[in-house]
Amino acid sequence: MKALPLHLLGLLILTPFLIGVGQVMFKMTSQKLIAYPSAPVQTAILSPVFLGALTLYGAATLLWVYVLKTVPLSYAYSFMALTFVIVPVLAHFWFGEPLNAKYFIGMGLVIAGLVTLWS
Repeated sequence: MKALPLHLLGLLILTPFLIGVGQVMFKMTSQKLIAYPSAPVQTAILSPVFLGALTLYGAATLLWVYVLKTVPLSYAYSFMALTFVIVPVLAHFWFGEPLNAKYFIGMGLVIAGLVTLWS
């Protein structure tokens, strides 16, 4: 694969980041459902956090379609593995979920794979 323009590489990284933030927002919505079990599901679905997550997913999808105009799917989709790095890190900072050595080894392997693919 020939070198990508910097803006496409940025979008290949931005898209999984937006997906990761959306996942955190979905988790925040689910916590509201747990905190208020008698509240109707519509309350959570119409919450700004849930609607924001949907908006992020929509934006990420539009960016993804733009990237796929130029970048082969087999190459581009590899970058979605970044969600396996981004989501645990965000969950650690937002929810205090623990990160152990296995996570860091896995994150390192994902990043090493992408670097190998990109070079």
